[in-house]
Amino acid sequence: MMDIRQSLQYAEYLRREGWFVKRIREINYFIKKFPLIGSVLKLQRPEKIDFNTIDRLCRKYRVFQIIIEPDLALIDSSVTHNLLLHNGFKITRSPYLPSKTLQIDLTQTKKRIYTNFTKDCKYSIKRAMALSERSESKGSDVTIHEYSTLSDIKTWRESWKKSVKFTRYVPSEQQLLNLCRSFPHNYSVFLASHNGSTSSPQVISGAIFLRTKDVAYYWYAFTNDEGRTSLSQYSLLWKGLLWAKKMGCKVFDFEGIYNPRFPNKSWLGFSHFKRSFGGRGIEYPGCYTKFRLPV
Repeated sequence: MMDIRQSLQYAEYLRREGWFVKRIREINYFIKKFPLIGSVLKLQRPEKIDFNTIDRLCRKYRVFQIIIEPDLALIDSSVTHNLLLHNGFKITRSPYLPSKTLQIDLTQTKKRIYTNFTKDCKYSIKRAMALSERSESKGSDVTIHEYSTLSDIKTWRESWKKSVKFTRYVPSEQQLLNLCRSFPHNYSVFLASHNGSTSSPQVISGAIFLRTKDVAYYWYAFTNDEGRTSLSQYSLLWKGLLWAKKMGCKVFDFEGIYNPRFPNKSWLGFSHFKRSFGGRGIEYPGCYTKFRLPV
């Protein structure tokens, strides 16, 4: 199945973010221009690599760096690896995209999907959902709301910013607006709030899910200490899975887990959380880059 980064919607998102996009034979080529020094060209999860097209774009846009992160559709990774090396590329120590992920088959029944969750995951969902149901009847504890309007993005981002240390990266409001505008009717925003029936509920966790025709992605998420205590992130993700299934997606992609090939220990915690939902492990070849003199 086509990766989201090869979709027309994602191409529109990068255009809004200042990238120049060339779509040639259904492959997205993303070009970022820098004054005086030239351009960067990147291919993210293409199903095929056309070195002639790459060379032509490099000459036209004075490219000084090429970044390629192959898709699994390039079936034999060893052949792809050797071909890229033969063309002067080197594998990087740190890929730009997650090099490993989990995917859940959404063509299964809801019951079957739930059965594959770990015991702790099932308990966490039941506990979080019980809190949510109690809040609806008594006006207390935790409520979960789904949004699909751009006006909620500002609240969502402000809640994320308050939930993490100032050193943590949080996309700008404009970036989030550009993302959602590029995926009209193909995204959903969830927020979990403490004391949700009050006039000023305290947001404790949130998630954004994106989708193409067949694949839904767990794109952004955050939770604060209270959210972790109430286990709200479990019910948020479960609601995202149900949303994806309702929208007709065939696959749910967790968009990254820890990969010992490119170790980042900060990923261990949320990777444990994601693995509790089951799914099939997918590992990508990695990121290849090549520097050249712009001509």
